[in-house]
Amino acid sequence: MTTQEILIQAKETKTALMLADTDKKNKALEYMADALEKTDTQEKILQANAQDLEAAKGTISDVMLDRLLLTKDRIHAMAEGIRAVIQLEDPAGKVLAQIQRPNGMLIQKTAVPMGVIAIIYESRPNVTSDAAALAIKSGNVCVLRGGKEAWRTCHAIVLAMQEGLVKASLPRMAVSLIEDTARTSATELMTAEGYVDLLIPRGGKGLIRACVENATVPCIQTGTGICHIYIDKAADLNKAVRIVENAKTSRPSVCNAQEVCLVHKEIAQQFLPMLQEILCKKRIQDGLLPVELRLDQDAAAVITGTPAGEQDFDTEFLDYILAVGVVDDTDAAIAHINKHSTGHSEAIVTQDAAAAAKFTAAVDSAAVYVNVSTRFTDGGEFGLGCEMGISTQKLHARGPMGLLELCTYKYIISGDGQIRG
Repeated sequence: MTTQEILIQAKETKTALMLADTDKKNKALEYMADALEKTDTQEKILQANAQDLEAAKGTISDVMLDRLLLTKDRIHAMAEGIRAVIQLEDPAGKVLAQIQRPNGMLIQKTAVPMGVIAIIYESRPNVTSDAAALAIKSGNVCVLRGGKEAWRTCHAIVLAMQEGLVKASLPRMAVSLIEDTARTSATELMTAEGYVDLLIPRGGKGLIRACVENATVPCIQTGTGICHIYIDKAADLNKAVRIVENAKTSRPSVCNAQEVCLVHKEIAQQFLPMLQEILCKKRIQDGLLPVELRLDQDAAAVITGTPAGEQDFDTEFLDYILAVGVVDDTDAAIAHINKHSTGHSEAIVTQDAAAAAKFTAAVDSAAVYVNVSTRFTDGGEFGLGCEMGISTQKLHARGPMGLLELCTYKYIISGDGQIRG
């Protein structure tokens, strides 16, 4: 099917999803999850994934290959993510506020589905099931446009989920995958006025910029994460090392991974060698890839590493690379973060409540942590079941986007013959 044909069918499907009650949507999600875990379906998904991995070798980095890789455990996690959404409150029809007017009119601000939500994403197959689950539960139609590296995998996943939809007597095209992986199909979604009610890009800086610059449909900026952790002079340094290690190395290819470490000058002599030990020397001893430390001038005076280049504090590495800088105080850390951050996730490690309060008040990002790894910026970790993406803008949605963020609202006014004089 062409992209236009898919969009036409998605639009025609919209009313059926808006009218589906919670029980019907939950039943569809249950069948979708079950379909993913059927033995023959799992084999088809894993075979498709193996083909995608083979084709992608040599064209993307090892950490990006890990994002693409599916295993039986990861497919099970996808199914469990769908089941977690079943347990969440259905936002569609929820009364957000109501006003009883003196003339007897009742005005109810009511959450309603967006309609058709299009998602452009890259090489993470789990986004396919997460996005579909959230769209269906919130009463939306979901049009997916995955990256060419993952198309076979995403196609196999979508076929399984469509099987679940049909079993629940919902339209098969409530979840669809764009078949054209050329850039023209992405542009078609960006300009699909009258067909797409909300566009959500999930990917790197280039994709986000293309959508922001070219979209004529409503678009939410997501994903790009130059995430900072500031180690204050009052930090518990052992705690700080554990947090930085987790934020940088647990999964460096994701948007909530740490890219910059800022260290207060009064503890730099003590902390930086600890940082080098855990991220470099110990990882080499354990047979793991060490983190390349890109050091500003003050950090380089304390430990060895690569001199930081002009762009290193403005780069989302998505790799085992960490930019490290020394700052004079909390105010300087805040100023640096607000200048270089993409508005995703930042953290302070400190035992000083006043420093923590200043940091959380002044840092202008979607998620701000105190003594916690930035890796928790995630819909599942925030209790949203899963997520449609991390919004780094301020209008409509900010941070992990769950069910309520996939709704808009309308005013429903009830009365008994009132007229305006």
